[in-house]
Parts: sequence; C-alpha cells; structure tokens
Amino acid sequence: MNPADVADLIESELEDADATVRPARDKHDEDHLAATVISPAFEGQSLVQQHQQVYDALDGHMTTDIHALELSTYTPEEYEEHGGEEDE
Repeated sequence: MNPADVADLIESELEDADATVRPARDKHDEDHLAATVISPAFEGQSLVQQHQQVYDALDGHMTTDIHALELSTYTPEEYEEHGGEEDE
C-alpha cells in the first residue's frame, strides 16, 4: 500500500483528519510507514486512544499491507503548539 493511499484511508475515516504518510525507512521498504495525523477527533483522548482510532481507520490493512506504522497524533491545537512541524 503506498503512503498516499494510507493517508487517504485515514482521512476518510477520521473526522476532519489531515494525514501525512511517508516511508519510515527507505523508499523501497513500503510496508514500514510513518504517519502524522491531526484531527479534532483526538480531543480529550489519551495517546493510546488516539492511536487506536488510526489503527481502526486502517482496519485490516495493518495485518496485510502495512507491517509497521510509526505514528504521531495531534489535535489541531497540539499541532500548533508543536510548531506545526511534522516529525522527521
């Protein structure tokens, strides 16, 4: 599954989500991805709950198409406080 498809899937399943997905390792290792997801749906949720929402959005793809996902989640306010920069 390519990173753009993963981002589209997350954005379609989470309220007002903005997802950026990229290879976590090298460009030829497409099943190891890194994602930054910003959504108001994360408001008042623990980090574990936020990550579970993303995993739920990806449904069965985590066991078939994606081997590993490095995940950073933020509410819009947290992202602004973070400086609006994605994790490298």
